[in-house]
Parts: sequence; structure tokens; C-alpha cells
Amino acid sequence: MTYIRLFFEFFKTGLFAVGGGLATLPFLYEISSRTGWFTTADIADMIAISESTPGAIGINMSTYAGYMTGGVPGGIIATLGLGTPCIIIILIISKFLKKFRDNPYVEKAFYGLRPASIAMISAAGINVVKIALFNFPAFSASGKLLDLISLKGWILAIALFAAMKKLKWHPIVFLAISAVVGIIFKFGGA
Repeated sequence: MTYIRLFFEFFKTGLFAVGGGLATLPFLYEISSRTGWFTTADIADMIAISESTPGAIGINMSTYAGYMTGGVPGGIIATLGLGTPCIIIILIISKFLKKFRDNPYVEKAFYGLRPASIAMISAAGINVVKIALFNFPAFSASGKLLDLISLKGWILAIALFAAMKKLKWHPIVFLAISAVVGIIFKFGGA
């Protein structure tokens, strides 16, 4: 039964996550809160792994989430769930491409989808910042303002931002550096 639910949760995500892989994040947060299959910290790990592995970030995150929920079969089922709506929509659009291309209503619909995509990606970015740079559980427990800030996260973010601007290295180098620093200093919940 978990596999069927996993497929449909990711099918809905694939159907409505307009704007690319990061647009799946609000759906993942919602799945997390409703099902308890993974935590928001797990989502941060999903982002890190998905960004540093080849392939589409949305597919990588669905595979990771499915694997966490149901092992290898769960990973396969979640990936199929996320990808199936895309395949269906592309097949339908390819049948009617000529009509859609010149249709003013379709152009207007896509114009309207752009702000929605930006909003979803921005919301996802804000959630990532909340997880990486702030420690709300520690603040809730102690009530101390200093516990709200993840000092290690801020230092790493500022150092990497400055290094990216100055050094102009490939982003993979900075991902690798971040991974090593995280392993050494155990950034996980700090």
C-alpha cells in the first residue's frame, strides 16, 4: 500500500510542479508534513545530493525520497510517479503541437505560469535558507536569539559566495568543498 501511495504522491508532484526540479520542493515539504516519510533535514540532504549528482534535480530528489521511504523499489516507484505526468503531457502536446504553438490562449497560459514558477522556486529557496542558515529547533528549545543562527552555515555560505565570485571555479568544485567541510565539521544539525 505504501508503494501505491508513494507513486500517487509523486505523480501529483510531477503533474503540478511547474518550473523545474526546485519547484518540487514545496510538494516535498507538504508530503513530509502529511506522511512523515522524511524530515525537513532529509529534504536538505536530498537537495545537496540531487544538486551534486548528474540528472534532473526533481527526478533525483524523487528517487532519494522514494528510496528513504521504501528502499530500492520505493526509489523506482517514486521516480516513475514523478516522471509519468511529464511523459503523458509531452505525448499529448506533441500530438497537437501545431495548434498549441499559435494559439493565443496557450501563450497567455504560459505567460501566467511564469510567475507561479518563480514563486514556487523562491519558496523552495527560502525553505533551504531556513534549514541551512538558521536553527529553529534550538531556538524554540532555548528561546535564545543566538541559538537561532547557524554560525557554521553562515560562515560556509559567505566563504563559498566570496570564493565563487573571486575564483570562478566550476560549481562542482565548490560542491565538493562543501561536502568535505560538512563531513569534517558535521554541519548536519548545527
